[in-house]
Amino acid sequence: TNPLTFCHRMPTFEIDTLDISSMHRDPLRKTSHARRLRTDSTPAEVILWKHLRGRRFDEFKFRRQKPIGPYIVDFVCAGCQVILELDGETHLNNKDYDDKRDTYLQALGYRVLRFWNNQIYDELDSVLEEIYLVCHGKK
Repeated sequence: TNPLTFCHRMPTFEIDTLDISSMHRDPLRKTSHARRLRTDSTPAEVILWKHLRGRRFDEFKFRRQKPIGPYIVDFVCAGCQVILELDGETHLNNKDYDDKRDTYLQALGYRVLRFWNNQIYDELDSVLEEIYLVCHGKK
């Protein structure tokens, strides 16, 4: 079996058991999965979403758990083409999967920013500043 997990919210859910290609062909399945992820947000996602939701973050419109191609991203701002991914400890062994995913999203024109959950807890101001600079094209 593949030791890589699909996402940090479901650590026992392995990539081999998820047919990403069928989710890509079945938007309803992917949308219902994204809805489930929105209701099962991690504490770090809840904290960051408090600052991003409802155009609170300098009027940028962010969406959370948004399907893009065969993937569901944590947060996306289509206006500035930025995707935010929050990684927990299960991502320590997911580098190949995360790299493949990032390459796909970058090919669509997105800039992918990854933050560790502990950065949200301990360095939130720095995280928000980095997001702000990237969204304004200054970084």
